[in-house]
Amino acid sequence: MNLEELAKIMAALRGENGCPWDREQTRESLKPFIVEESYEVLEAIDEKSPENIKEELGDLLFQIVFQSRIAEERGEFTLTDVIDTIAKKMIRRHPHVFGDADVRTSREVLANWEEIKKTEGKQRDSILEGVPKTLPSLLRAQRLQARAARVGFDWEKSDDLLAKLDEEICEFKSEFGKKNEEGMEDELGDVLFMLVNIARFIGVNPEDALRKTISKFISRFRYIEMAAAESGRTLSEMSLAEMDALWDQAKLKKHHG
Repeated sequence: MNLEELAKIMAALRGENGCPWDREQTRESLKPFIVEESYEVLEAIDEKSPENIKEELGDLLFQIVFQSRIAEERGEFTLTDVIDTIAKKMIRRHPHVFGDADVRTSREVLANWEEIKKTEGKQRDSILEGVPKTLPSLLRAQRLQARAARVGFDWEKSDDLLAKLDEEICEFKSEFGKKNEEGMEDELGDVLFMLVNIARFIGVNPEDALRKTISKFISRFRYIEMAAAESGRTLSEMSLAEMDALWDQAKLKKHHG
């Protein structure tokens, strides 16, 4: 099975005798599935399961084939055009691999990338343009900070970052003490933005870090729920101290496991 055969399957699904659900779909109706499949790929990567990664990449690929088929039906472009466009772009934007350009570091690659985009007529008024507004906020903040860092707008050492974080937390505490809702929201945003900056500075993806913490929270909370069920009780019948003790057990169980 290859990509051409997958495109034929998609054509059959959208054909006259195809699947009613697939035939009804539009570009707009499929948008949520692109997002969902992308996150399922990320989850599979976090689980470090090659089989799941393979399956989820297939689901994501199918969404690309689906969108390409819709475009072909509208007389706009085909799946072959999509592949041709990205292949030519990658060759054009990597002259240090496919040409004779001399680029030695990742920073030089990124700088060269921006220069090539200018020759393609993609000059932007701001280096911050082009980061999708629809990205999750943590990821968008990281991308914007990384763009600014390319031109030297960045922190020089980690101690400065931590000092700024302390400053932002103090400002949040001040607004919290005043019970100022607007001020608390504003300062909490600054704290989160600073945490993203720290994550970027130390090479951690904040979206990945938070997603993993959420999975950890779910696992530990499920331990509490199962322990309560085994004792014939509901969570509402347990004290906070009892639930905290079970939470600590879950942490130890994971550590020893």
